[in-house]
Amino acid sequence: MRRASRQAPANALFVVAAAETLPPELDGAVASVSIHFPWGSLLRGLVDPSPTVLGNIARVLRPGGSVTALLSLIARDAASPLGPRSIDRAAYRRSGLEVRAWRLATPNEIVAADSSWAKRLGARRPVWRLTART
Repeated sequence: MRRASRQAPANALFVVAAAETLPPELDGAVASVSIHFPWGSLLRGLVDPSPTVLGNIARVLRPGGSVTALLSLIARDAASPLGPRSIDRAAYRRSGLEVRAWRLATPNEIVAADSSWAKRLGARRPVWRLTART
């Protein structure tokens, strides 16, 4: 986050908080949320849609705001691997987010994440890209 903050526009705000407990001061204040290779409860909340996780993300977004996530999950991770039908669009909709795209990420999108995890993934694991809007 330190490196990203140096490259971010002057009006960027970085918050360290669990998706389940995003501060109310952010309600409707965020134009876009980028999530790169989450783990734990955030990954679970995106893949097995959690109304709390998705609802809080939707709550902080402005009308027309967007969320983009790069996700990688395979059977070796003790979970069902991601695939073309992995995202429950209806659950996202109920939480105030409309899934616009769910597809394999391009190599350029993975590299652009500038993530150490992305560098370790290389071409060994599929990476999925989710795009949703309020």
